[in-house]
Order: sequence, then structure tokens, then C-alpha cells
Amino acid sequence: MPAPVIAGVDGSAESLAAAEWAAREAALRNRPLHLIHVWDWHPRPHDGEPANAAQRHLAMRALRQAEDRIRDAVPELRPTEEQVEGPATTALLKAAERADLLVLGSRGLTGLAGLLVGSVALGVVARATVPVVLVRAADPADGECRPADDGSARPRTDRRDVVLGLDVKEACDEVIRFAFEAAALRRTRLRVVHAWQPPSVLGLGPGDIALVDDPCRADEWRGFTSAVLQVWRDKYPGVEVLETVVRGKATTALKRAASGSGLLVVGRRITGRPALARTGPTTHAVIHHVGCPVAVVPHH
Repeated sequence: MPAPVIAGVDGSAESLAAAEWAAREAALRNRPLHLIHVWDWHPRPHDGEPANAAQRHLAMRALRQAEDRIRDAVPELRPTEEQVEGPATTALLKAAERADLLVLGSRGLTGLAGLLVGSVALGVVARATVPVVLVRAADPADGECRPADDGSARPRTDRRDVVLGLDVKEACDEVIRFAFEAAALRRTRLRVVHAWQPPSVLGLGPGDIALVDDPCRADEWRGFTSAVLQVWRDKYPGVEVLETVVRGKATTALKRAASGSGLLVVGRRITGRPALARTGPTTHAVIHHVGCPVAVVPHH
């Protein structure tokens, strides 16, 4: 059996949106969908069992709500489900080991007001070895996939772009492949964004200042970007690619490009020291501020 798309559900609006997004993605990828709810076990002898019973009841309700949402969105899909004991971050990371893709709500029931991304989502994104997609409750999932034109079960998508944040200095096959595949599955355009900044005066050697003006630098970055993408254009000839090379901060450029888009794809470097796992400043910023679903793809 192919590895499933796994969605974490906890009954929050964000997790229900994530379950629906995951269902549509599973249909696009022709993969099974698996729902997982994580609950905390209470071992105390006096009130532990009632607390556990309440947790099981809440878990079942969250799973039923997610299944109802999925049934309305993708009627032909029949997800499997499970309940596991927490902590949530540890349990979801373990589940991700058998997943093709893990989908989470950007903030769960334990999220604090004003925090757009919860601690569980951040912890999973920083350590997962498979792509993780974060979905907000406000994402209009019903606008992303509709029945296929030929009447088949395979959904087609609207024309919202897939956006790829690309650093040509550290171009990573895993991240680029994920973005091209997402655009190909959705039959939509891939917009590739690379942001560059001129070198600091402090970083230039004697006589280097003003040797290369900004227009020449921009042309060079455009050339680098096109060269990196050419092999992927050849592999995915059906994907229309729009290259955007801008001067400025990557975070600003990606936030602007992601506005109104269907999916933003960014990367996260896997370190050899799990205790120091982190998302990186650009990825950390966009998952907090971008409104569309964000796919964080780990790479070496």
C-alpha cells in the first residue's frame, strides 16, 4: 500500500480545514488518507479513568467531525483513523515516519490568541523528515479542487498559482520537485520567486564597490534562476513556470507572491542534531504570516 497522506485532527477549525485539504491532496496524489487524533493519557488513579474516558469521547467527536467534512468535500474517499497517546509533537512525528505527507492545522485548540502557528505545529515542522503542510481555518479549500471536467473522480483545481520560494545559492532537489509535482497535479502555474540583496559595503574588498551595478546583478540572478530550473522544466514540460527575481528580503517577496495563491512551498534544512532543529528565518516568518497553505519540505 502506498504511504498515506496523514492529517492531524483535534476538533479545532484549523484541523478541520487541514483534514479537508489533506483529503483533496490524497485524491490528487491517488493515495490513502489517514486521520490521527492525539490525546494525553492521565495515569492518576483517582481521576485518571474518567479523564481518559472524556479524552476518548472528544477524540471520537473530532474524528467524526473531520470525516463529515471530508465526506462533503471528497465523497469517494474513505479515510482510516486512529487515536494515539501524546505528547502531541512526539506522536505526530512518529506518525509522519510512515506518511507521504503530513497535514496540520496552523493552530489547534490549545493555541493562544494572537499566535498564528501553534507550538505543536512548529515543533513538528522543525523536526519532521517528510513534507508538512500547515493550513489555516480561513483557507477557502472549496475553491481549490472541483470535479474533473471528464466526470472522473480525480479532482481538478482552480488556477491559483503554486509558489516556490527558491534560493539559487542552495537549490534543493527535494523542494523543487515537490513544487513542480504540486503544480502538475493541480494543472496550474508554478511561480518561482528568488529574492536577492546587494552585498554590504562591509563585505566588499578594496576596489570592489560599484564594480557591478544593480541591473547587472539582477540579470545575473535571473540567469542563475533559469539555469537551476531548466532541468525541471524538461522533466515537467506541462507545467507553466513564471520566474520572478526581485531585489529585497525573501520574506517580503514570498508574502507578496503567496497572496491569493493556492500553495506556498519552502524548504527546511535537516540538521544532524535534532535538539537544534529549526525552520530557518525565512520559513519561520512565512508560516506565521502567509494566509495560504504552506508546505515545508525538509532537505539535506
